[in-house]
Amino acid sequence: MSSEEVCKRCVLLLSDDGGFESGAYNNSAIRTPALDALARRSLLFQNAFTAASSCSPSRASILTGLPQVGAPSRPPPPNPRTRSPHRSQGPGAAGCSGAGVAQPRGLPPSAAPERDVRAAPGRAPLQLLRRRAEPAPAAQPGKRPHGYGAPGPVKRAGKPPLRAPAPAGRENGPRVTRRQLGPAPARCRRLGSPGTPRGCVPAGIIGKKHVGPGAVYPFDFAYTEENSSVLQVGRNITRIKELVRRFLQSQDTRPFFLYVAFHDPHRCGHSQPQYGAFCEKFGNGDSGMGRIPDWKPQLYRPEEVQVPPFVPDTPAARADLAAQYTTIGRMDQGIGLVLEELRRAGFLNSTLVIYTSDNGIPFPSGRTNLYRSGTAEPLLLSSPEHTGRWGQVSPAFASLLDVTPTILDWFSIPYPSYSLFGSKRVQLTGKSLLPALEKEQPWATTFSSQSHHEDFYVSPTFQDLLNRTRAGRPTHWNKTLHQYYYRDRWELFDCSQDPTESHNLAPDPRYGAVFQMLRTQLLKWQWDTGDPWVCAPDAVLEEKLSPQCRPLHNEL
Repeated sequence: MSSEEVCKRCVLLLSDDGGFESGAYNNSAIRTPALDALARRSLLFQNAFTAASSCSPSRASILTGLPQVGAPSRPPPPNPRTRSPHRSQGPGAAGCSGAGVAQPRGLPPSAAPERDVRAAPGRAPLQLLRRRAEPAPAAQPGKRPHGYGAPGPVKRAGKPPLRAPAPAGRENGPRVTRRQLGPAPARCRRLGSPGTPRGCVPAGIIGKKHVGPGAVYPFDFAYTEENSSVLQVGRNITRIKELVRRFLQSQDTRPFFLYVAFHDPHRCGHSQPQYGAFCEKFGNGDSGMGRIPDWKPQLYRPEEVQVPPFVPDTPAARADLAAQYTTIGRMDQGIGLVLEELRRAGFLNSTLVIYTSDNGIPFPSGRTNLYRSGTAEPLLLSSPEHTGRWGQVSPAFASLLDVTPTILDWFSIPYPSYSLFGSKRVQLTGKSLLPALEKEQPWATTFSSQSHHEDFYVSPTFQDLLNRTRAGRPTHWNKTLHQYYYRDRWELFDCSQDPTESHNLAPDPRYGAVFQMLRTQLLKWQWDTGDPWVCAPDAVLEEKLSPQCRPLHNEL
């Protein structure tokens, strides 16, 4: 890399259980000026999907480029001998979205989706970022941020500022160590001796990490729930701003990767009910709530919100959505602060900015479900080198498995060969999204898998749904609880004609050829990725036997 070349950087902004509640995605009921401004500098994807509709496995897939069955620190494999009422919720459902394989338009019997999967050998991407970058270029013009006070972002009138709980023996909170600030510039530039990498890309994380172990997900600068209060580093946007500034001040002319993982708009009624269903009261200045100096809370009335078609249209659900909107507004203002810090530091015009969410919103049929409502995600890709695509919309299919290949492609870092289990070489199933910044791509397939996890049972929306069902009252929902709990083994939907995914076409003989073709693609992907569900639910995987799928004779 010559001294005249611009040093590339990357910032990944992640929403926690975020959906399409933004002006950029045509929600006119909510005010999200920062996201809308970012969208004007981005390529906006209409068909982006998570790899797993649950927090931890999705984040593992984002940071490794591997599906949850292959990502390090994945949860234990499910037991295929146990019959689940969510039979179609393993990777054994093919359809137009989170049911395995997705198609952007209708499903005419002759339509065959084009699959663009650039298989490449892999390795832990964070380690690659830290160890495999090119040497840093010469200094780039741009104003660096000036000094700032000690972090004390959530304040109460007339009272000491609230701080994150300090670890034992560290009453003043976490200190910044050399490892947290990243390798010293001199050390980075010396990494060119024989047998060592030529340079490094410091990696920072601020916010909700929710993956482990640390050896698999190493960061040079880390303020997460592991050493701080997740409310402070994930929802307190003043604290987030100051940590971003601190990280940027620790950088010089090198590339860097910064991952800002907001905790908004995740529910918190089950863990911190004093702050409201979505922690919408946290830091709002009310008595006992503290105050986030940079946040100007935006309140919404239940009648103002737009109710997604998969959510019951009830007063309880509308009140839930109104609270969610307030926390989305806090995150949006935080995104504006992060981007302003990039601009102040002189890095904005050399930084690839990615915004997305880990999974669907925490409502019935949302997160943890393989329907489009649970797996479809917002995705903005903003490149300073591709201004011709700014403000445009792409119908191409993208996956959060594409994030790692995209970031490595941006830094021109190859993925070396390695194995996780046995001798089989790991293959990335994702692709770099950078070609979409040059011209529209024909990508038309994506894959998702299921994780058995739900924590919105105590939410006002779901409790109201249970109460209405038990009392025989109208639920104002597009399905019944029985339909929600007990699903067909295979589901296939034409989302162009059936956006709520209410009419299962899998048994329809007119779509038999399409169904079999998608099922074959899905089965191949399961074998390619080492999915332990590949034989379920009527057989069990025994890798040392032949054939490997051994029947259970369980009458399924």
